[in-house]
Amino acid sequence: MSSFVVALDVGGTSMKGGLVGESGAVLLSERRPTPHAEGPEAVVTAISDFIDHLAAAGDGTPAGVGLAVPGLVTEDSAVYATNLGWRDVPAAAFTSLDIPVLLGHDVRTGGLAESVLGAGRGLDDFLFLPIGTGIAGASIIRGEPYGGSSGWAGEIGHTPVFPDGEQCACGQLGCLETYASAASVGRRYSQRAGVEGVKAEQVVSSDDPIAIEIWDEAVEALSLALATYTLLLDPSVIVLGGGLAQAGPALFDPVRTRLVKRLAFRDAPPLVPAALGVDAGMFGAALLGWRAAGRPELGPGWAVDVRSGPLVS
Repeated sequence: MSSFVVALDVGGTSMKGGLVGESGAVLLSERRPTPHAEGPEAVVTAISDFIDHLAAAGDGTPAGVGLAVPGLVTEDSAVYATNLGWRDVPAAAFTSLDIPVLLGHDVRTGGLAESVLGAGRGLDDFLFLPIGTGIAGASIIRGEPYGGSSGWAGEIGHTPVFPDGEQCACGQLGCLETYASAASVGRRYSQRAGVEGVKAEQVVSSDDPIAIEIWDEAVEALSLALATYTLLLDPSVIVLGGGLAQAGPALFDPVRTRLVKRLAFRDAPPLVPAALGVDAGMFGAALLGWRAAGRPELGPGWAVDVRSGPLVS
């Protein structure tokens, strides 16, 4: 029996892939660009080439492939992804190898990794919320990511927090993502201050009154959305990840304070940082790969070095 799987996390700009053994050891890890500008067929081909390349680097044939992709996803089909342009791509199209493939939504796959290996280990119910270019969440319910009736669960970034607010790219008004994503924080400051190319981290660390106002609105939007989520699903913990979570206390402290104030009749769930960082998607894909291979028991016993991220044997 093969002793490793191929794990691949596909993002809009880059792909991170690796070989992961039965013990959880990362045997190989590489990155490649995602050729999204070349169209959906080019992206599918690039994924297939990357998987085949990784597989050839291992000792023998992989037991399976786990693939984390954005958009609407089922276990055996990439149904739709706006930023990659594909529709109804079957799992088998992503590799020329005759091995089982299991697909997962990128954020829910990262949430699975945090549940089994990271900040949510041992917790049955929590929210994994990576805040980066956009915002989407993974609701972990009874130990598994919840996809909803049609696979769209977790789109907390498009929760309207300010009903008469700015228009979101999705067409709605006042979405959380429009105010609190890393891209939006930088964009909104640039527009208001008349300065191009400002990054979210610059806004967070600035004492400019405009920056302070933009950041305050981001914190307010996030606390509103998290209060609503808490009242609906009662998570034991909220795990914040993604690039904006690197702001540390500048994000966690004010969001925690406002969340407590908004939940007047009940305790607020703890806010904790994600443990796996940018590698969560690949780790989750490894878990999917072993599930595809018929080995769902693998994972819970793996050790994780939360200081540097990679799995250790």
